[in-house]
Amino acid sequence: MAKIPDTTDDAFQREVLDSDLPVLVDFWATWCGPCRALAPHVEAVAHEFDGKLKVVKLDIDSNPQTPAKYGIRGIPTLLVFKDGELVDKLVGNPGSKKKVAELVEKHTVTG
Repeated sequence: MAKIPDTTDDAFQREVLDSDLPVLVDFWATWCGPCRALAPHVEAVAHEFDGKLKVVKLDIDSNPQTPAKYGIRGIPTLLVFKDGELVDKLVGNPGSKKKVAELVEKHTVTG
């Protein structure tokens, strides 16, 4: 399974908002234990929805502008963007891949 790419404040417009696919953004930090625990679930969802969903990570310590813009107050936080708009979010570690998949599946094209 491929590593989920990191995005930055500078690349957020291009990589997330301008994406043709829905995008799941994982807001995290290296010191965040729940973020590390969530990572395998996010990776599994990225694999399951390959071709239907783009998944990126954003380190809040290295990139403070984007979390501030979207009101990220706690991590991990997952945001779903579609057609450049924020359409869904999940704050905290839901503890399962199923919950992450449920977050994104209603925003992806099936079939």
